Amino acid sequence: MQLSTETDADVMSWIAGGPPPIYFGFGSMPVQSPAEAVSMIGRVCGELGERALVSAGVWDVGDLPVGDHVKVVGPVNHAAVFPLCRVLVHHGGAGTTAAGVRAGVPAVVLWVSADQPVWANRIAQLKLGAAHRFSSTTERVLGKALRTALRPDYQVRARAAAAEMVQPADSAARTADLLERAAD
Repeated sequence: MQLSTETDADVMSWIAGGPPPIYFGFGSMPVQSPAEAVSMIGRVCGELGERALVSAGVWDVGDLPVGDHVKVVGPVNHAAVFPLCRVLVHHGGAGTTAAGVRAGVPAVVLWVSADQPVWANRIAQLKLGAAHRFSSTTERVLGKALRTALRPDYQVRARAAAAEMVQPADSAARTADLLERAAD
């Protein structure tokens, strides 16, 4: 998630070409209709006057027509892209959630399975964003969740939470230190 990708230059150029976008990425999470999900994202962001950066991951959306306000790409460098976005919409995996909080950007967690509801609920409880089950997300639900995460008070809380986060390399070093102390 902190590694460069083939699309970095293109993504950064697109981001710089307009207002900060809303990021959408769902990793390897399967969904019933990826094309319909991307179409819904385009419609909702269009209604809100927002740009959308969609990291399609394993989704096959082919040559789906999207408006100029939507860019569909493959994997992105979360550490580079997330801080440049207004809101992060994702599946709520532990790594993506941590990267988002570390970036200081509110989230809309559209969880699918496993531990994702735990992280989704925590984001909502801390008022760092909104949460909803992906499979029951409608345009109305997505629009409401985005309007919540775009509120100034959510933006302020997200930046404050970022200041409290530990960087991944520091986390690994602290964990190693604790393990060494425990082994002594």
